[in-house]
Amino acid sequence: MSDPHLVIDRVSKRFDPRVTLGDRIAARLGARVELRGVQAVRDVSLAIAPGETLGLVGESGCGKSTLGRMAAGIMAPTSGTVRLEGRPVMSPGGTKLTTRVQTVFQDPFASLNPRMSVGEILAEGPVAHGLTTRENARDYVAGWLDRVGLDRSYVGRFPHQFSGGQRQRIAIARALAMQPDVLVCDEPVASLDVSIQAQIINLFLKLRRELGLTYLFISHDLGVVRHISDRVAIMYLGRIVEIGTADALYADPRHPYTQALLASVPRLMTEDAVGAEFAPIAGEIPSPLAPPPGCPFHTRCPAAGPRCVAEMPDLVPTGAQRVACHLYTGGVELAA
Repeated sequence: MSDPHLVIDRVSKRFDPRVTLGDRIAARLGARVELRGVQAVRDVSLAIAPGETLGLVGESGCGKSTLGRMAAGIMAPTSGTVRLEGRPVMSPGGTKLTTRVQTVFQDPFASLNPRMSVGEILAEGPVAHGLTTRENARDYVAGWLDRVGLDRSYVGRFPHQFSGGQRQRIAIARALAMQPDVLVCDEPVASLDVSIQAQIINLFLKLRRELGLTYLFISHDLGVVRHISDRVAIMYLGRIVEIGTADALYADPRHPYTQALLASVPRLMTEDAVGAEFAPIAGEIPSPLAPPPGCPFHTRCPAAGPRCVAEMPDLVPTGAQRVACHLYTGGVELAA
């Protein structure tokens, strides 16, 4: 991999509850008030090369969207840093320092202001940051609509007048109008029909070729991630448990969680799939309010042993991947 473009360095995020007036009164009256925070992301480090697409995969609630928001400078990490070409994305006070990292959100209808026209939505950021002038904003916006496959006559329309796929193209154009180097794509096709998903994925691939963009592509759809990603990181309960090239990870998954994720994908009954059974992952993801000790996956892992319960594994190289599992660190005693 070439020199990293976007570096996520030992980033963690904890959400602590606010102490309310009711909590204070209850405590004064002698009641026991227990306030538990949520550790959404735990000590995650990733490096993305220029022009690379890194896919981030995990079950709902694993912390991948929180990590994406920190990577984009929308949310400040509790600890750790995010750097673009060596410069922090956010200040210590939580102010975003660059417009070169932009986000495409999951729900385009919720992320577009219904009271603003398409032209106003796309022009607002570029005008505020001096990328264009108010006088030239209409032509500037029209050029980005062309880029994403929409007619430039749409500048006067409002978000409710478009289909879901068209709204997502508008959301992509809004991000591109800020002339970013990196796009954080947070489940950008999850709310779309399958046929429209394919169009949007092909648009992302086309834009990467034409504009040299770098992507952090967040999704729970393993098929989509495999199609678009150069490398894939698997996330579980706030931690990266496996990372490697897409080809290697899908051909030879190493972590038991990655193996279980791929085994849970429904398959067409082709000759290669005869006899294969749909195998959902056993159990539920533990609550981040009370994460288990040791390896976070040990409560659902068929190979968990005593060491897995007591000790958190480090990411270690094995083959073409890096895996956080005691099966590859040595000395693990498997369960009977």
